[in-house]
Amino acid sequence: MKIKMNIFILILTFLLSPSMFSTTDQPIAFDTPVGYWKTIDDKTGETKSIVEIYLTSDGTLKGKIVKIFPKPNVPPNPKCLKCKGEFYNKPILGMEFMWGFKGKGTEWKDGKILDPHNGSIYNCQLEMDKDGKKLNVFGYIRVLFKVGRSQTWIRQIEI
Repeated sequence: MKIKMNIFILILTFLLSPSMFSTTDQPIAFDTPVGYWKTIDDKTGETKSIVEIYLTSDGTLKGKIVKIFPKPNVPPNPKCLKCKGEFYNKPILGMEFMWGFKGKGTEWKDGKILDPHNGSIYNCQLEMDKDGKKLNVFGYIRVLFKVGRSQTWIRQIEI
């Protein structure tokens, strides 16, 4: 009788263990760009920063720089010396450099993005891949059509 009870408890423990309900081997699916993203330089392939994208009270997306990876011989918290207006001489770390994105789900358009490296502000649109792990960021100017460049950012679970 004691052996049957021990087997029963062992089987019950296995069936009710948290690992039975774990989703760590399941793909992580996110349905909006809200969260943290690692920015990758489209020319060098180097990590530039970690960005937080968040939803505002008016339903638009904004983004700010929460961590930077400065190159050697660059101050640990550089300022935006090439920026104009309200951004001039402001620290890049903590800077709200994306704003005004409208949309829903995986596509957001009509936003603006500041490139702190050259101080220019571009039109911008965001589009996530279907599993929510990559974000295509397309900054552009509009002449007769959109002329610009894209970067692919990688979702970060932890910063």
